[in-house]
Parts: sequence; structure tokens; C-alpha cells
Amino acid sequence: MKKFSFVKLLVLLVAIISLPQVVSAQKPKYVLVIHGGAGYLSPENTSENELTIIKNGLQRSLNAGEAVLRAGGSALDAVEASIRVLEDHPAFNAGRGAVINADGNIELDASIMDGSNTMAGAIAGVHTIKNPITAARKVMEASPHVLLIGEGAEKFAEEQGIEIVDPSYFFTEGSWNEYLRIKETQEKDGRKGTVGAVALDKHGNLAAGTSTGGMVMKQYGRVGDVPIIGAGTYANNETCAVSATGHGEYFIRNVVSYDISALMLYKNMSLEDAAHSVVMEKLAKQKGNGGIIAVDKDGNITMQCNTSSMYRGYVKSTGETNVLIFSK
Repeated sequence: MKKFSFVKLLVLLVAIISLPQVVSAQKPKYVLVIHGGAGYLSPENTSENELTIIKNGLQRSLNAGEAVLRAGGSALDAVEASIRVLEDHPAFNAGRGAVINADGNIELDASIMDGSNTMAGAIAGVHTIKNPITAARKVMEASPHVLLIGEGAEKFAEEQGIEIVDPSYFFTEGSWNEYLRIKETQEKDGRKGTVGAVALDKHGNLAAGTSTGGMVMKQYGRVGDVPIIGAGTYANNETCAVSATGHGEYFIRNVVSYDISALMLYKNMSLEDAAHSVVMEKLAKQKGNGGIIAVDKDGNITMQCNTSSMYRGYVKSTGETNVLIFSK
């Protein structure tokens, strides 16, 4: 066997060093993704003023959540902070400005989940809790339960010192006019949607939360996917955090948020591929309208919807950020 000369070895090393180097994308220290609901807005049927109000609301939500993450706060705190902003904003279907049911009342649902330990809390069918997402978190942290409903949830929230308001607080002129219009025409085409947030913090923990007034003109007592853990909300540090928005019955039957996580965990799918499989294939085939936002344990995000619009935005520690309305 011929000896491998020093000159040949040197040439080989130079050749290897000269090869194009693959530089991996910078992993963000933290990520926050939010949504304000999926629906059928288009540039043609949406005024510039309406778009400005929506985008400003989304940006305020991002700012609130990012301030928590930037300071080293938890994903759970960031999710709650972001959603509280949207609950307080009348342009979104959660808290103040929530859609009105068939009986002319407002019923609110919310849920939150901690990916570090898969603990979760939710409330449904409440009328007086100013920020349902905060009450959902209290169910998770201050009770042995996951889901409380109606008067029981309201009594629990009051005992926990959460702000209680008169039901009239949630009504806005816009939501009332929408109710009257839809009541007259029986068209279920509300323009406001569920809100939610998912986050990855500097400690590597994930969290997700979702809050809603439900489906416009819904039957009294109807509960959708939002307070159902695994349907509207799911978080697990092993995979991802997901918040959903859309036709809740389909999201419940398909356990959408958990299904995305399960595809990643058991079939080793990427977040993008798992979400596409569930939202753009499975749900779309069933005519289950809506979308999801999600972030995985590595900081990758996806925001997918099978509708013409989904209010959404994200921010990363790398400085990358955006606020979007339409799906294309």
C-alpha cells in the first residue's frame, strides 16, 4: 500500500475547508405567536380602518407578551398577558366585544396549558369574569380540577380575587349590531374570532392559551373547542404548543391541538408538516373551517388556516416579527 503523502493530506484538508459550510439558523431564545381568529375576510370586504384597528390590537398583544419573555418571564405569563390584551380589546371575540348567543347573552370560555408539566385549566359558559384566561389559569394552579363551568366557575373566580364585572361590560355596539343583523338573516358569518397565544420562553418551556365568546348566534349552553384541552389548546415541552380557532365542533371531534403534537411525537413529523396534515388536509376534507398557531420546542413556528383570513402575529428574540390578516 502506498503511503499517503503529507502533500496529498494537505490538499485534501484544503479541499474540505473550501466546501460550502452549512450554517444552522439561529435558534431564538424566546418566541411568541398570537391569533385573533380565523374567518372569511378579504381585502375587498374589509375597510382600511378595520384592518388598522385589528393590527394595532394584535401588536399591543405581542408587545405585552414579549415584554414578559424579554425580561426572562415564563411562557405561561406571556401567554396570559397577550390574551388579556385581546380580551380587553372590543375588536376580538373574547371578553369585551365577544359575540352574542341566540338568547341575546354573552357566554365566555377560556383555557391555558403549561407545557413543562402538562397541567391545564379551563372555564366555560361564564358571564361576569372580566378576563377568562386568568380564571382558567387559577383553575389550573389553585384547584384540583381542569374545567369549571357557569356559576361554579364565577364563584371560584370571585373567591380567587379575579375581577368580576356586570355582564353589560362585555357588550359593545358592534357586537350588538352584528347580533341583530345575523338574527334577522340567520347567516352565521361573524367577522370576529377566538383569540389565543403560544410561547416558548428562555428556559425552554412552552405554554398555550385560548379565549373566546364562542360561535355567533350559538345555542344557549353550547361549548366549543376552546375550553377542551387537546382540542382548542395543548402544550407539551416534548413537542409543541398549539392554540386553535374555527368551527369548534370539528376541532373537538378531531382533537386538533393534541393531534398535531401526537403526529410530532409518534410519527416524528415536523411542526409544519403535522399542522398541515391536520388543518389543510384532515379538517379541510371535512369542511372544518379554521386554523391554528403553534411553536415547537426548538422555536419553529407555524400559522396555518384553511380560511381566507386569520388574524395573527409573531415575534422572536432574534428581532423577526410580523402581523398578518389574510391567508395569502
